[in-house]
Amino acid sequence: MRSYAIVLATVLAAAAVTAEVYFEEGFKDDSWQKTWVQSEHKGVEYGKFVHTAGKFFNDAEADKGLQTSQDARFYALSNKFTPFSNKDDTLVVQFSVKHEQNIDCGGGYLKVFDCSVDQKDLHGETPYLLMFGPDICGPGTKKVHVIFSYKGKNHLVNKDIRCKDDVFTHFYTLVVRSDNTYEVLIDNEKVESGSLEDDWDFLPPKKIKDPEAKKPEDWDDRATIPDPDDTKPEDWDKPEHIPDPDATKPDDWDDEMDGEWEPPMIDNPEYKGEWKPKQIDNPAYKGVWVHPEIDNPEYVEDKTLYLREEVCAVGIDVWQVKSGTIFDNFLITNDLEVAKKAAATVKETQEGEKKVKDAQEAEERKKAEEEAAAEEANKDDDDEDDDDEEDNALPGEAAEVDDGHDEL
Repeated sequence: MRSYAIVLATVLAAAAVTAEVYFEEGFKDDSWQKTWVQSEHKGVEYGKFVHTAGKFFNDAEADKGLQTSQDARFYALSNKFTPFSNKDDTLVVQFSVKHEQNIDCGGGYLKVFDCSVDQKDLHGETPYLLMFGPDICGPGTKKVHVIFSYKGKNHLVNKDIRCKDDVFTHFYTLVVRSDNTYEVLIDNEKVESGSLEDDWDFLPPKKIKDPEAKKPEDWDDRATIPDPDDTKPEDWDKPEHIPDPDATKPDDWDDEMDGEWEPPMIDNPEYKGEWKPKQIDNPAYKGVWVHPEIDNPEYVEDKTLYLREEVCAVGIDVWQVKSGTIFDNFLITNDLEVAKKAAATVKETQEGEKKVKDAQEAEERKKAEEEAAAEEANKDDDDEDDDDEEDNALPGEAAEVDDGHDEL
């Protein structure tokens, strides 16, 4: 009987951790055109996505994704899948971003929606469950957004999570667990983690300052005070400016025309400024008064901050000034190890991209040097031709020179 119980417990434990892949998209062929829906929201000119691995890559076919192709455009594309809930389970959202264009200002994040999303009318104000991924705009904004919708309001993480800002592929992974904790990974390395309650303002604070408490009137929080026994020296007061003793009245000064002459003023080297008594320790000092706190009557614990009852769609909804970003390797699962395995290729991908990019740049430099050398050679040939014309002038004849004057 005991053996049966152990086997049953093992089976139940295995079932509880069964890996589920709810959505996966690698854009390996053109089938994405049948499943991803382009928004037609009125009043917006949306940019077009192209299916490509970009200008430099590790594998021309395997690295294909969707690339933004037009500058200064909004982009809005989404895909619906079989809905699921992450109740009592882990939610892992992962995708890769390659800012091949060395982006100056634009989003590189995704959004996750419930089934109510109107894909044909997707736009920046469309409600979403969560928003996750890099956002770059100038040197001041290089962050990973992690935004959750809670009771109809979007809440941004209160930590600064820095994103990658180079031109190579990077995997971004968000893990939300049923114990209300989270992790953010970049290229399979944890860059942030913590508590949903602590790192977002979903709930009011547990404690608030006691509104009935007030600092006692006799509370002295001055650490130092002026020395009551200190007195100002008798010779302290000196004017800040004095007439320049070295100045002399100009010889051409006319009192009737110029008025009475006065020497210019200069800083007084003996001026000591405003006198203040020296500071001493305050014998009545009681320290900094701390306002007492009480339990916040508006605080209500929520153990389901993590919960998304109906996860149904994922989309790219961004604005970009300079296009060229490639989105790829979308994955939504309940198993972090599945996501880590999918992202394990990132180092190899980056090395391949760098190798191809370096070769391309070397070829471009070589071509530029050859063109510059050819231009210099042509210039030397032209100079030699000019010298030959002068040398070939007939004896007794001067080479024709344009002196800038017309002949009469």
